[in-house]
Parts: sequence; C-alpha cells; structure tokens
Amino acid sequence: MKKIQYFLIGLTFLTVNVFAQLKAVQYKDAAQVLNGMAIQPIKASAQKPGILVLPAWKGIDAHAKATAEKLSQLGYHAFVADIYGEGNYPQTTADAAKMSGFYKKNTNLYQKRIELALEQLIQSGANPDNIAVIGFCFGGTGALEAARKNLKVKGVVSFHGGLGRDIALPITPINAKILACHGADDPFVSKEEIAGFQQEMRDTKADWEMVYYANAVHSFTDIDAGNDNSKGAAYNEKAAKRSFEHMQLFLNEVLNK
Repeated sequence: MKKIQYFLIGLTFLTVNVFAQLKAVQYKDAAQVLNGMAIQPIKASAQKPGILVLPAWKGIDAHAKATAEKLSQLGYHAFVADIYGEGNYPQTTADAAKMSGFYKKNTNLYQKRIELALEQLIQSGANPDNIAVIGFCFGGTGALEAARKNLKVKGVVSFHGGLGRDIALPITPINAKILACHGADDPFVSKEEIAGFQQEMRDTKADWEMVYYANAVHSFTDIDAGNDNSKGAAYNEKAAKRSFEHMQLFLNEVLNK
C-alpha cells in the first residue's frame, strides 16, 4: 500500500512540474517573428488570473523568466513578452539603449507588441478580464504605457521603470490601477520626471501608489546587476524582496484568484 501511495505522490509531483515549466511560444507581428515564453500556474484556478511580464532593455533574460516561474508558483498564468523580435535582440548595452529608446519614442509600436503578447497570455489560458502587466526597467515603462493606453488590464506594476510620458499625447483618464516601485537613489530618473509622473497620475485621476526603497538604485530587483550602487544600477536584496511582496499585495487586490 505504501508503495502505491509513494507512486501516486511521485506522479502528482511529476505532473505539477510538467505543467509548471516555461514553454517557448512563437508568434508574429506581421512578418516579424516574436519569441515569448508561457507558463501555467502550478495550481489551477477557476478565475484564471494572468500576468504579462515585460522584460528589461536587453530583452527576455534570466530575471524575467525567474519572475514568471515565481508567478506560476503563486497561481498565475504568466507570459514573458518579446518586444524586439527575432534578429533584433541587443548584444550590448549600446544596442539595448538604442532599441529601447526607439520603442519609448514610438509608444504606438510598443503598445502593439504588448497587445500581441497579451493575446498570447490569453491563448495560454488566462482570463481576458483578469489580467495585470508587470515590467522591469524598460519593461516598467511599458507597463505604465499599457495603463496610459488603457489596454484591457486590471492593474500594472513598474519596477524601477522610466516614468516619463510622451508629452505630445493628450492626457486621458487611466482605468488600470498602478503600482510604481522605485529606487530612492535611482540616478536615471530625475526629480522632474518623478514630479511629472505624480502630477500625471493626479490629472488622469488614476488609482496609484508609489513606493520608494532606501539605498536602492536602478535595476534593484535584478541579481545579475551586481552590487555596486556607484554604477547607478545594482541589485538590492531588501528592496527586491520588499517590492515583490508589495506587488503580491497589489495583485491580490486587483485580480481575482
């Protein structure tokens, strides 16, 4: 009897892990091939909450994939978006700056890539009425753009993302709830940009919150960013842990599980 019990336990464990693996998903924007990654929740839910993960400026990396896996463990469908597309992945920081800068200036193209990734998240099983977007650095900017464009999402979370908006575009009411997790010592986001973002949130009558993390600079959630704050981008274990917990509280509020 015990052997049978152990077999069933092992089979259950195996089944859970099979359905909790990141899976490569190829999709397209016209002729441009995109390579995203999808993962199912470890424990299924009738509400089928989904989270779109927008990676930092170098594209899909270990940090984005690890985040998707954590979200799976928390009961979410997750999809990691490919913004640049096959053949366009940055090889250097200069490439990344150029590519991300292009999409920051052309927010309509960024929005389209985000929408295509949202479609893939829904196709993977997420409830289209129960979705949030999170992003890191460049992806954090994208998460805010998803809110500004009023894409069909319940909430967005920006981790150490750029906060500026395209001033050529009109300010319109924002429906999605917003959480901005920001390094208190981030040298890449000016006081003027922060003040402008906060005024934008007031003007759009958004339901928003902004959390600052002490001794944290840019990229504070990315363990591969090193630990030298003087470089302007560095990992901060406390800030990473606290911001993830703040995200969980936020998601518990905006999504049905």
